[in-house]
Amino acid sequence: MTDAVIARGLVKHYGEVKALDGVDVSVPRGSVLGLLGPNGAGKTTVVRILATLLTPDHGSAEVAGIDVLKDPREVRRRIGLSGQYAAVDEYLTGFENLDMIGRLYHLGRKTSRQRARELLAQFRLEEAGDRMAKTYSGGMRRRLDLAGALVANPPVLFLDEPTTGLDPRGRTDMWEVIQALVAGGTSLLLTTQYLEEADVLADNIVVIDHGKVIAEGTADQLKAQVGGERLEITVADASELMAAGALLEPLGVGKAVLDEHRHCLSMPVSGGAMVLTDALRRLDAAHIVLDDVGLRRPTLDDVFLALTGHGVEHTDSSLTGAQTQGVPR
Repeated sequence: MTDAVIARGLVKHYGEVKALDGVDVSVPRGSVLGLLGPNGAGKTTVVRILATLLTPDHGSAEVAGIDVLKDPREVRRRIGLSGQYAAVDEYLTGFENLDMIGRLYHLGRKTSRQRARELLAQFRLEEAGDRMAKTYSGGMRRRLDLAGALVANPPVLFLDEPTTGLDPRGRTDMWEVIQALVAGGTSLLLTTQYLEEADVLADNIVVIDHGKVIAEGTADQLKAQVGGERLEITVADASELMAAGALLEPLGVGKAVLDEHRHCLSMPVSGGAMVLTDALRRLDAAHIVLDDVGLRRPTLDDVFLALTGHGVEHTDSSLTGAQTQGVPR
């Protein structure tokens, strides 16, 4: 499988600040790369370079087989770009927004209008297509913005936090749209502040911090770096927590952590359901009553915290205006 996006050794300075310090990323065709990192890590800088909106100080990049530095105009013809905030003209209808983008791509009047109607249907905006965009909800604007990035059927798509500000239903709807695009062959680089989003959508994940790649792999591979399963119990009576810990200690593969305030115990284990069954038998035999019990796998939140020392935050910058839709210039 060839790569739709290849970047090697990207370096970018903003004055004295080194935003990128030798970043390598690649996106195989027809796959999703999730780019994760805390505020100021350099995620959006990577996207802006790949989308020809910034020039790197050092390094190289190709998108859809085209050199980003040597032929940026041709790169723009092959990409779609959607930023953190919906970039739509509020005083145009949904149809007019998409038709305008088609004209800017020089698709012609007939093709632009036809493509606009197709995308309104694809994004479930048909009924609202002839209303001004200022009457749209936040979720509808996000869908219209993403539709704008797809007017020219780009083989490569860059999405910079595509579900920012959406409610859970809107986020799930957007995930379904993105999954359908990738199933149709689109290659996607996705930045996101929602680790669950990367877990659901990304085939591979790159974590960057302070302008450097600090980890790469599938979600499961990254979770494996943090460790395996943890047995977690909550006792009904806090006075029995120490006794429960003593009973369960032989089942662990690491030190148990007790939280007397919450009546909880957490302990790394190996063996899955068999360990859970054994733990329940031991506690039942000792007549220790539980409020809750379960096996917990590491999440991407755990991975992020372990790798960076802090939680994920909002991204470092935004893409606005016509830039967010990859309109050729």
